Amino acid sequence: MKILLHVCCGPCSIYPVAALQKEGHDLRGYFYNPNIHPFTEFTKRLQTFSEYAEKMGLPVILDEEYELEEYLRNVAFREGERCRICYSLRLKRAAQIAKKGKFEAFTTTLLVSPFQKHELIKELATAIAAEIGVPFYYQDFRVGYKEGVVRSKEEGMYRQQYCGCIFSERDRYKSAHR
Repeated sequence: MKILLHVCCGPCSIYPVAALQKEGHDLRGYFYNPNIHPFTEFTKRLQTFSEYAEKMGLPVILDEEYELEEYLRNVAFREGERCRICYSLRLKRAAQIAKKGKFEAFTTTLLVSPFQKHELIKELATAIAAEIGVPFYYQDFRVGYKEGVVRSKEEGMYRQQYCGCIFSERDRYKSAHR
């Protein structure tokens, strides 16, 4: 299948890229993450993924626009639903790009992290797939999370310490100071 893989960062792409390529899929990476804060974090993640994709020969679509305002407008006064909103923003854009590019399906590296809300991602992606008209290719990539961590360290990749949004960054530092 021709699959568009939404990518949140380089380290999280390692296992899904390998697994999907091993299955024989025609794969293209897609970087779109308006949630990442601050801008320096966004550029580190974009650069790390770009370098890894080039090394792996993975064709990519990079959305290099820093659309922080888009993310913030959507989560303002709904911070308790920020993950749902964030996943929806990114997955909907991926589905739209997949449809425009005539991909047979889309999926996401968000499914590799045991720290993400796996069932929510699956639920939202399935609904978005029906709305946009491009199938969601579901695979539980969490089985490869540890492998991805080890390989990213071996590769000397930049590894972030929070999911990306300003709220997760706050929570990371807040818990460290308790």
